Amino acid sequence: MHFCITANYTAKALTAMAENPGADRRAALEKLVTAAGGKLVDLYFTTSDGPGAMVIVDAEAPAVAAMVSTIAATDSVRDIKMTRLWTNDEVNAIRKKRIELAKSYRPPGQ
Repeated sequence: MHFCITANYTAKALTAMAENPGADRRAALEKLVTAAGGKLVDLYFTTSDGPGAMVIVDAEAPAVAAMVSTIAATDSVRDIKMTRLWTNDEVNAIRKKRIELAKSYRPPGQ
């Protein structure tokens, strides 16, 4: 499964990166993702909501949740989000399953 993890850096992290501008964030993330049994697909940096990063990983959901928790506990990021990415084929299967399940569900009040 692919996940997108986004977060904004805290002032503490930005200060640390300014003091060591050559630090390889990709290598640090790759080590974490590999230790969790996943694969780092790509790493991007963002500026839209403040300096941050977007990480694309291929791993199982519990491993990704553990990675997010590990990163969040360092107080180096804020507003961390984990989003499951779906392929076109997966979305088509979900749509078909939804039609099938709709026959089995009764909304509140009906």
